[in-house]
Amino acid sequence: MTWHDIQTVLGPVLEILILAVGIYHASRFVRGTRGWPVVIGFVVLLLALAAVTTVLDLKVLRWLLGNSWVFAVGALVIFQPELRRMFGELGNLPLFTTTHEERENIEVIIQTVERLADVKIGALIAIEQSIQLQEAVESGIPVDCEATSEMLETIFFPNNAIHDGGVLIKGDRITHAACIFPLTQRSDLNKSLGTRHRAAIGLSEETDAAIVVVSEETGAISYAYKGQLVRGVSLEELRAFLTSLLVHPAKTRTFVEWLRSRLAEPPQPGPVVITQNEPRSIPPAPGE
Repeated sequence: MTWHDIQTVLGPVLEILILAVGIYHASRFVRGTRGWPVVIGFVVLLLALAAVTTVLDLKVLRWLLGNSWVFAVGALVIFQPELRRMFGELGNLPLFTTTHEERENIEVIIQTVERLADVKIGALIAIEQSIQLQEAVESGIPVDCEATSEMLETIFFPNNAIHDGGVLIKGDRITHAACIFPLTQRSDLNKSLGTRHRAAIGLSEETDAAIVVVSEETGAISYAYKGQLVRGVSLEELRAFLTSLLVHPAKTRTFVEWLRSRLAEPPQPGPVVITQNEPRSIPPAPGE
C-alpha cells in the first residue's frame, strides 16, 4: 500500500474525527452561557436556509452559505468572551495534567480542611470538573490566584470581608470567592442541616462538582457529590474520595478512554441521599 492509498483511506476519517471533537468542545464551552441560545438559533437558521436553497435553487443564498467566513467573523464578535475562555482552558485538559499535580491539588484541600476544622472555622469549597460552576452560582468575587492552603485559610478567616459564601476551585487555581450556591429544594432533609450543607447539596444536584464543607459549629467535615451528602468524614476518607474522583490513573487511562469520557454527557444528579457518618460524640448543630 502506497502513501497515497494511506492518505486516501485515513484522510477522511481523521478529518471527521478532528471536526467532531472540535465541534463538541466548542459547543460544550458555550453551553449554558448567555450565547448558547444564539448558537441554537444560528444553527437552526443555517439549516433552514440550506433546505430552502436546495429545494428552490436560490443562487444568492447558496453563495452566502458557501462564503462561511462571513458567519465566522460574526461568531468571533458575538462569542469573544467564550472563545477567550475556551482557548485559555485548553491547557487545563486532563491530557496535559499529571497525576502528581492532581494529587498535590488534593493535598491543598486536605491541609486547608484539617486546619479549619481544628479551629472550627466554617468553609464551603467547590471543586469544578466538566460543568462550569460560575454558570450555576448567583454571584462571586473573581480571585484567580493559585490554590494554596494559606490563601484558602485567609479567605475563610471570619474577619475577612469575603469569608461568607463558597469558593470555586478549578485545577490548581481559585477562580471565585464569596459565591452564593443554589440551595437544595428538598423538603425531606434532616432539620439539623444548615445553609452550608444545603448549599453543598444544591450545587451538587445541578453540577458534577465535588463540594467540601467544614462546620463552623462542630468542625465536622462533610462532602457532597451528585446530590448526596456524606457527613462527619475523616481526613483519610475525604482524601480517598477526592482521589477516586479527581486522579486519573496514568497507566490505565488511555487517550481513547479519556476522549470517550469527555464525549459522554455528564451524569444527571440523582435523588438526595444523606449518609451520616458524623461521630456520635459531636451532635449536629442546628445552624450548620
